Amino acid sequence: MDKQDLQRLFEKYCQKLRLTPAWDVKLELVEDPAWPKTGDFKIDCDDRKAILLLNVGNPKQENLEEVLVHELMHIKLYPLDQVTEALIVSHYPEGSPARDFAYRQFFCALEQTVEELAKCFLLEFGENRELSFGRCRGMKSFDELYQGLNNIE
Repeated sequence: MDKQDLQRLFEKYCQKLRLTPAWDVKLELVEDPAWPKTGDFKIDCDDRKAILLLNVGNPKQENLEEVLVHELMHIKLYPLDQVTEALIVSHYPEGSPARDFAYRQFFCALEQTVEELAKCFLLEFGENRELSFGRCRGMKSFDELYQGLNNIE
C-alpha cells in the first residue's frame, strides 16, 4: 500500500470515528526498519492534537489499514484510558503487587477492547478486511507452551 493510500485511509477513518474536526490528528510514516512497533501514537489531550505513527519500514502486521483503525481507536478511547490509569495510580502504592496487577489487567483489557472494536470497524468499512496474523507467527504453538511440564497425576 503506498503513502497516498495510507493517507486517504487515515482521513477516512478519522471522519468515520468522528475524531476530526474536534481533534487535529496527523499521520507520520516511520521508515526506520529498527522501530519495533507497527503502530503507536503521541497525544496532547489539552490541545486535542495527536500524531499517529505507522511503521511502513518493517511492519509486524500484514494489514496496515487494520493498524490504522486500531491506533485511531486508541485515540478515541484515550480519555477513558487516562481516567482508569489515574484511578489505579491514586489507589495503589507504586511498586505494589496490587498496582502491578491492576495495570496488567487494565492494559490487557484495553488492548483486547481496542482490537475488537478495530476488527468490527474494519469488517464494516474496510477496503482490506483480511485480519493480520503477524503477531501469531512469532508465538509458540499450543504444544510448545506445554513442553517440559510435569504431569500432575
